[in-house]
Amino acid sequence: MPASATHITCSSLSFAWPDGSELFRSFQLSVGPGRTGLIGRNGCGKSTLLRLIAGELTPSSGRIRTVGDVGHLRQDLTLDTALRVDDVLGVAGKRAALAAVEAGDVREEHFAVIGDDWDVEERALALLDRLGLAGAGFDRTIGELSGGECVLLRLAALLFARPSVLLLDEPTNNLDLDARGRLYDAVDAWTGVMVVVSHDRELLERVDRIADLHDGDVTWFGGPLSAYEQALAVEQEAAGRMVRVAEADVRRQRRELTEAHVKLARRRRYGQKMWDTKREPKAVMGQRKQTAQESAGKHRIMHTERLAQARERLDEAVGAVRDDEAIRIELPRTRVRPGLGVLLLRDLELAHGTRIRGEWDLRGPERIALTGRNGAGKTTLLRTLAGALAPVSGEASVQVPVGFLPQRLDVLDDSLSLVANVARFAPGATDNAIRARLAHFLFKGAGADRPAGTLSGGERFRATLAALLLAEPAPRLLMLDEPTNSLDLSGVRRLTSALEAYEGALIVASHDMPFLRSLGITRRLVLDERGLHESDPGQLRGTGRTGA
Repeated sequence: MPASATHITCSSLSFAWPDGSELFRSFQLSVGPGRTGLIGRNGCGKSTLLRLIAGELTPSSGRIRTVGDVGHLRQDLTLDTALRVDDVLGVAGKRAALAAVEAGDVREEHFAVIGDDWDVEERALALLDRLGLAGAGFDRTIGELSGGECVLLRLAALLFARPSVLLLDEPTNNLDLDARGRLYDAVDAWTGVMVVVSHDRELLERVDRIADLHDGDVTWFGGPLSAYEQALAVEQEAAGRMVRVAEADVRRQRRELTEAHVKLARRRRYGQKMWDTKREPKAVMGQRKQTAQESAGKHRIMHTERLAQARERLDEAVGAVRDDEAIRIELPRTRVRPGLGVLLLRDLELAHGTRIRGEWDLRGPERIALTGRNGAGKTTLLRTLAGALAPVSGEASVQVPVGFLPQRLDVLDDSLSLVANVARFAPGATDNAIRARLAHFLFKGAGADRPAGTLSGGERFRATLAALLLAEPAPRLLMLDEPTNSLDLSGVRRLTSALEAYEGALIVASHDMPFLRSLGITRRLVLDERGLHESDPGQLRGTGRTGA
């Protein structure tokens, strides 16, 4: 894109972590106005790149230049629960000055704080209303808001500051359908420079271009995610054909080299026979032998060079084919027979006030989608079923071994290695068995000895899932709380494939509708202010399993 339109430029950028692992070397990037979707496998450096652009990390070498202010919505940022809404929005000082002036305090310092921003409260309230946070008010604390509301509030703070460059890292994580719709509207209305990292397909359909971060380089594709996938499919099909052509050429050159060796061996035997029988003068035979050796040498060199060139073309063709290493999810064989009691809820009151009246049960290998708005109590219910929270009253009885993948991925001990963490869940497993399991999740060799505290979001998901699936006894009820939050698009596909083969009962709390549709949901339960009630699962039925 033209240099005059560029708002983000990375020139000869290099970055490595303190342990020496390198993410970028002589990296180049230019991003101009519009919405850019930055995609790539987990661990390729997407979040790190945003942090470098935002100035939160310092590159080892190279230069980063941005035009205008940069706003960064981090995936893993947590806010002090004691902060008030107006603190997060950055308007607390101006509100206090306005209140003082309205009360008759006309000291100059208050006017200096206000400046020309006399309508700051009205503008802030209008923005909160546009993002569905009108009920939050200015005086509520972060601790009183749900996780999704906190995400929207952080976005509101960025939009209110009006940066020229907006960096969004997995912005739809934890957002319910209504909140996602409001975020989509905000993205559609953005007129500056935006770079968004996300696995949310609907969000990536709203970008102007796709930047694919792969092996330390960016490849650009015009249009949204669907256009990228179509272009990549065509490109990879062509690359596959080139590999097959190059493989055939290598086989042909190898065959011709072998045939050349056979012919030369026959000539040598014939020449030796002529020498032994002395059918020609010695000088003639000597000259003929020398000529034959020179010709044989040239012939051998020619075929050897042709084979080497064919192998080079094959290496080049193979290099154009995507072969991203992917996690291998192997769920335990934990078949639940139809009709077997799995869990029972009766007149349940959860912490934080959620009530589930009457009796609810799960029998057999049912697949339940647990949905509801942010703050409805889905995570609280799952944590209660997992035994992490005690109910205020009523009964929550789980009758089979259960595995719970929490939304916050906080079950790992950050100070322990991955091997030690998995061993906590499976004390009977050998060190070799644990390392083999971790290797399926791409933690190989020394990678399995990394402290959990050094993992990225996607890596932490993989490690937590590995620990869950090796737990003893094997879970016959799997409960997943927003499992796609930290996965890239390839990881979501792999998880979907594994869950399709799972023979136990399944409860998934998620706002990711395409993901839920892929699971063959048999029942959809909605948790709201009325409690727990059943909804038509028809709209969630996709191409996966359709019955228990």
